[in-house]
Amino acid sequence: MGSSRIVAYLQLTRPANVVTAMADIWAGFAVAGAWAYLILDWGSDGGEYLVKLAWLSLSTIGLYAGGVAFNDVFDAELDAVERPERPIPSGRVSKSSAAWMSFLLLVLGVVAAAQVNMVSAVLALIVAILAVGYDYWGKHQYFFGPINMGLCRSGNLLLGVSVVPGVLAVFWPLGFLPLVYVAAITMISRGEVHGKNKAALYAGLLMYVLVIVAIAYMPIVHQTNIWEVLPFLALLSYMVFPPLVKAIRTQEPKLIGKSVKAAVISLIIVNSSIAAAFQGWKIGIIVLLLLPISLWLAKKFAVT
Repeated sequence: MGSSRIVAYLQLTRPANVVTAMADIWAGFAVAGAWAYLILDWGSDGGEYLVKLAWLSLSTIGLYAGGVAFNDVFDAELDAVERPERPIPSGRVSKSSAAWMSFLLLVLGVVAAAQVNMVSAVLALIVAILAVGYDYWGKHQYFFGPINMGLCRSGNLLLGVSVVPGVLAVFWPLGFLPLVYVAAITMISRGEVHGKNKAALYAGLLMYVLVIVAIAYMPIVHQTNIWEVLPFLALLSYMVFPPLVKAIRTQEPKLIGKSVKAAVISLIIVNSSIAAAFQGWKIGIIVLLLLPISLWLAKKFAVT
């Protein structure tokens, strides 16, 4: 397989976005308290949790890459008209090959999660089903589509928490955070091709604010230091609000696309904020280290 074909297959998986999915797992680890074993108590437990982190990171790579690649499979005919430069309509990857790759990546995601525990395996399977459901049906639904996509991301965060199933039973409501945030991105992205979706842009703005307020409230509930979280939330606000405000003012598809791209990449900051709220700023920084990797990949591969 030539390098150009490899690049085409990678384009199907949206590599920059895949890194944001890894941030979900790493933040879930913080919620579960598992980073303490890796950083503070490096012994037999530390080694065990490092292996589990690796398996769940591999799982989310398979789930996310397979899910977004399936999206291009189902959108092949539409992309031939609206985005002919994409791998399938341009002929660089056949539709059948893309479908097989997507399926195998999803299987990898479930199998990798099963190496941690059965709760993780079930969550991974649910995420895979939700992803394919969104690609085939959900994205065409005005109301349920954003919720469907948000549930994929909720499941991904909870997949990280599932490293300690007992903690998952307590903190599963945290799944509402990525649900709201990603639902907002999905709503906003509907104007990426044709523009003129001012109501959705304002709704997305409000939903971003709700997510930021909810994360800021976490240290108060858990009686941790709010100042360890605020710098992350300031960075998140800097990343998502300026491009969204420009998009609202102009409603131009290009600026809406930039707003969506910024919000997708900023999922890493959302996760680093959650990690800081549960295990302090140092763990937040560890999660945030994924951001420059994602930004670099975003220069090489399309995010949307």
